[in-house]
Amino acid sequence: MTRTVPRTRRPPVVASPRVGGLLRWPVLVVAIALWEVAARAHGSVFFPPPSRIARHAYDLWFSGPVRHAFLTDAAFDTIGPSLGRMAAGFALAALAGIVLGVAIGRSRRVYALCDPVLQFARAVPPPALVPVFVVVLDFGTPMQITSIVFSAVWPVLVNTAEGARNVDPVRLEVAAALRLTPVERLGYVIVPSALPRIFAGLRLSLSLALILMVFSELLPGTENGIGFVLTDAQSRSDLLTVWSALALLGALGYLLNTGLLAIERRVLGAGRTA
Repeated sequence: MTRTVPRTRRPPVVASPRVGGLLRWPVLVVAIALWEVAARAHGSVFFPPPSRIARHAYDLWFSGPVRHAFLTDAAFDTIGPSLGRMAAGFALAALAGIVLGVAIGRSRRVYALCDPVLQFARAVPPPALVPVFVVVLDFGTPMQITSIVFSAVWPVLVNTAEGARNVDPVRLEVAAALRLTPVERLGYVIVPSALPRIFAGLRLSLSLALILMVFSELLPGTENGIGFVLTDAQSRSDLLTVWSALALLGALGYLLNTGLLAIERRVLGAGRTA
C-alpha cells in the first residue's frame, strides 16, 4: 500500500520593489519613443514631439545657475508658488482629516450621525466648489488654499474613520488589560492600526490637492503658478509652453506620489502598503 505524501503549497513569488521599479522604465521609454515618431511623422504644430517639449521645459525652468539648483527665475515664479499652496492645503487637510477621522471613527453614535454628511460631501466634485469659495473669500491665495483643504480632506477623514472604527478588538482588550490611558491607547493601538487606511486616504488627497491647485490657478486674479502659466500660454497660442506645463504637472504628480509611497513603506514596513 503506497502512502500519498501531501504536496506542500509553495508561497507565491513576489517581485521586489526594486525589480518592479526597473520594469516600469522600458514601458515609459517605448511610449515616449512612439510619441516622438508619431509626432514627427504627423508634423502638426498642435502635437509637438516630446524632445521639443523637454528642451523647451529645460530652457524655461531648469537651465539656471548651479547655486539655484539649476532652477531659473521663471521656475521660482511658477513651481514655487504652486507647490507652496499645494503643500499648505495638503498639510491642513491631512491634519484635519486624521484628527476628525479618529474622533468620528471611535464613536459608533457619532459615526452613524456623520456618515450621511461625509458621503454627501465627498460625492460633490471638487472643482464645483471653487466658485463658492470665490464668492466667500474672493480671488487670491486664501481662496486657493481653502479650496484645496475642503476638497482634499474627505478621503483622509473617511479612510481614517474606517480605520479607527475597525481596530482589532483583541488589541483593545489587551490595552484595557494593561490599563493604558486613553492617550496611550490612541498612540499605541488605534492610530497604528488605522495607518494603512490613513495612507490610502493621503494618496487620494494628494491627487486631489494637485488637481485643485491647478484649477484654482486657472481663475482670474492669479499672478503666478503653473495654472497661470497654462492660461497665459493658451492666450498667446504658445503651445510648447502649454505642453511643457502639462508635462511638468505629470512629473510633479509622479514624484510626489513616489515620495509618499516611500514614506508609507518606511512607516508601515515592506509589504504592508495600502
